[in-house]
Amino acid sequence: MAHPNVARLQEFYAAFNRKEGAAMAALYAPEATFSDPAFPGLVGREVPGMWASLCEGATDLRVELKEVSADDTSGTARWEAWYTFSLTKRKVHNVIAARFTFHDGLVVAHEDHFDFWRWSRQALGLPGWLLGWSGFLRRKVQGQARKNLMRWLAKRG
Repeated sequence: MAHPNVARLQEFYAAFNRKEGAAMAALYAPEATFSDPAFPGLVGREVPGMWASLCEGATDLRVELKEVSADDTSGTARWEAWYTFSLTKRKVHNVIAARFTFHDGLVVAHEDHFDFWRWSRQALGLPGWLLGWSGFLRRKVQGQARKNLMRWLAKRG
C-alpha cells in the first residue's frame, strides 16, 4: 500500500491537470515555501496564489505525473507539462523534477527543477535560444513572473 504522502502528491498533480488551484492549495501548509527557476523564493499565500493564477490562465494545460515517491517527511516527483506560453503563444513541453518536505501531512517546502534554457527556447523562441543560458534572461523572466503574481494576488485581496 502506498504511503499517504504519495497519494497526496498524486492528488496534487491530478488537481493541476484539472486546473483546480484550490485543490492544490489545500495540500500546502499556510507557511509553505516554493521555488523554481521562474518563481524563486515564494512564501505563504504566494505559493497557492501562483498555482491558482497558472490554473486560471491555462487554456490547454496538460500535466502528467511520471514518477512519485514519498515517506513521512519528504517526497519526490517527476512530472511533465504541456501548455501554450501565454506571452508568446508558443507551445511548451516542460520536464520537471520536484522535491517536497511534509509536516503533519501538508507540504511545507516544494522545489521544482527544470532546464531553464530548454524552457526559454520553447517559450520565448529566438531570445530564449540566444539568452536562455544567461542570468540576465532568467532574472527578467523571474521579475515579470513575480510582478504578474503580485498583481494577481492584489486583485484577490
